Amino acid sequence: MIATGSGSPDDNSEELARILNRDCHCISIDADALRRELEQDAENRDLYHSIIESRPYLFSASAVFISRPDVERMAAIIRAVESVVALPSYRETVLGWAPAIARLDLGPRGVFLGYDFHLAPDGPRLIEINTNAGGALLNTVLARAQRACCDQVRQLATGPIDLKSLEQTFFEMFLAEWSLQRGNSHPAVVAIVDDHPPQQYLYPEFVLFRQMFSRHGLKCIIADPKDLAYRSGALWHQELRIDLVYNRLTDFSLEQPAHEPLRTAYVEGAVVLTPHPRAHALYADKRNLSVLIDANRLAAWGVTEDTQRILHAGIPHTTLIEPDRRDDLWTDRRRLFFKPVSGYGGKAAYRGDKLTKRAWSEIIAGQFVAQETIPPSERRLRVGGEEISLKLDMRNYVYDGSVQLLSARLYRGQTTNFRTPGGGFAPVFLPDPSCEPQA
Repeated sequence: MIATGSGSPDDNSEELARILNRDCHCISIDADALRRELEQDAENRDLYHSIIESRPYLFSASAVFISRPDVERMAAIIRAVESVVALPSYRETVLGWAPAIARLDLGPRGVFLGYDFHLAPDGPRLIEINTNAGGALLNTVLARAQRACCDQVRQLATGPIDLKSLEQTFFEMFLAEWSLQRGNSHPAVVAIVDDHPPQQYLYPEFVLFRQMFSRHGLKCIIADPKDLAYRSGALWHQELRIDLVYNRLTDFSLEQPAHEPLRTAYVEGAVVLTPHPRAHALYADKRNLSVLIDANRLAAWGVTEDTQRILHAGIPHTTLIEPDRRDDLWTDRRRLFFKPVSGYGGKAAYRGDKLTKRAWSEIIAGQFVAQETIPPSERRLRVGGEEISLKLDMRNYVYDGSVQLLSARLYRGQTTNFRTPGGGFAPVFLPDPSCEPQA
């Protein structure tokens, strides 16, 4: 038997999640179910094999377990962040270092905020927030294609959300974005936009979203921004007029020349764009984390002590790299992680304990923050007959302050990279402390 510990049910839940992440190898992908989920439409008949051949580490074969108290703690941190982001004083502060386009507010909130956490021994810690967080629909499909090899573990596999209705929730989120800018009308044409879409690692998800929009009666295309044009007060793809853009670009301010037609259409209000530059400026700029833990500012803005406590405990100490602090930060570098203020996907991020003088010169010449290092928790599993330990982080997909989906990413190395055997996206399950599964 796997011991569940003693004490309160919450204590049992946390201990059981830890034990299952260490010892349970029972839950894995049902390949046939995954293929059925991915290939529901005739146009997607080869999607499963395409993923397996070209992206073998997109999906992990294992699930990750998390306790309900940790789920609730993450939700509390998210609510605390959202309450501060809503304050005019906060917005004025962070928009002060954002590009001018971020001051444009046309109404939409921005789909698929990704609140990324490491699960520290003393509770979840918010590492960063992303505004075009990929993987939500892929993770929905993945979670629906899981199997457990024993009844005891099957009893534990209780997902945190209703997977059956999640696609409808995503679709209604896009309709909500449309309504916030356009009122009660309905979009007819949606474009999923990214640079060189077929070359993007998460391109299979673009295909799934196109399928989702089509099932709900909307015309949907996947487009490269260089193939868009702004004319006659509208955004066009050849002769197709676009109403709504699901933006997957990592040019968060739409500054690149190839993105000029999309930028113009957005600024002129000719298209509903989500997520958009304002959402990135309010949430995803890494400098904002230093504001969210600034006790003096928060107190001056009237933030409650309880909210301040949640933010202080839930966000690693983050500071801007300013000239008068460089020597101290270099001395203290081994316990720090250095991130570019507008970075994503771990690009150009540096672990302080691996930092070279050359990398340090790049950091101080650019725009970076220094963040207290929070080591990720681990998931132990078997790959090719070998038992290995992989790092994990936990992503909350959030819209309008509400968590829609939890997913995990398993990896080796400095950041999530989808290059690790056994790694990739993994579904998240909440163990029931009343169950004692067989080992």
